[in-house]
Amino acid sequence: MRETTIARNYAEALLALARKAGALDTWEATFQALASAITGDARLVNFLAAPQVSADNKNRVLERAFAPVLPRTLLRFVQKVVDNRRQMLIPEIAVEFSNLVDESEGRVHAQVTVAREASDGDRAMLARRLSERLGKTVVPHVHVNPAILGGVIVKVGDTVMDGSVRKRLNTLRGKLTAGVR
Repeated sequence: MRETTIARNYAEALLALARKAGALDTWEATFQALASAITGDARLVNFLAAPQVSADNKNRVLERAFAPVLPRTLLRFVQKVVDNRRQMLIPEIAVEFSNLVDESEGRVHAQVTVAREASDGDRAMLARRLSERLGKTVVPHVHVNPAILGGVIVKVGDTVMDGSVRKRLNTLRGKLTAGVR
């Protein structure tokens, strides 16, 4: 819990810097890519986690590696995280930062399950209808599960909207069997 709070504080600072730079979405994508690069490379994780390597040495390596691709202010932010010995929280900071960006932009992510692959037009229509219903911009993450038979299941946060054929059939079965008893 403490690490989440610390990561959230860094993410709030990063959000302020990104707004000041006027590049909120760009910084979000860039910081996510940085976090993925760090977690995806075992040598880099071991290097950043090594207590025998000084923060100055870590920052020099990070500068050489990321200066060509990161905005200067973003690189300085990462180096400050390293100076404060919180570099292992960068992936968690990235998650919190994305959450803050989504919140500030009025965006929510929806896990959408469909019975068959949806076309781009279907995805756009689904996003539009969900956005209208929820009053926020919805980013759908579509998954295919033939077991639902048809319809759609949408999960946003803790809310589940089940409009699947399987659910309707089970409801109908329950009503029919309740009348038989």
